[in-house]
Amino acid sequence: MSTVVENNLTIPIDEMIDKLEPLLRRIVREELERVIEEKGNIFHLEPEMPLYQDMEEILNRKKEGKIELHSEEEVWNE
Repeated sequence: MSTVVENNLTIPIDEMIDKLEPLLRRIVREELERVIEEKGNIFHLEPEMPLYQDMEEILNRKKEGKIELHSEEEVWNE
């Protein structure tokens, strides 16, 4: 027989973002490094791929002046 324990925790959105952002950045960086290792320094994105769509959205937002780009140091905290 197993026991189920339920824990509920309320976290303010700002705090949750502060906790998740570094984790997500690390995951994305590790995945990109893995892809580059497997495929070499070149990889191809197809228009139906979510990353392609994200990159298109970033480009459009940049053209509209609705994006703020950060330095590598700011992004990776290194």
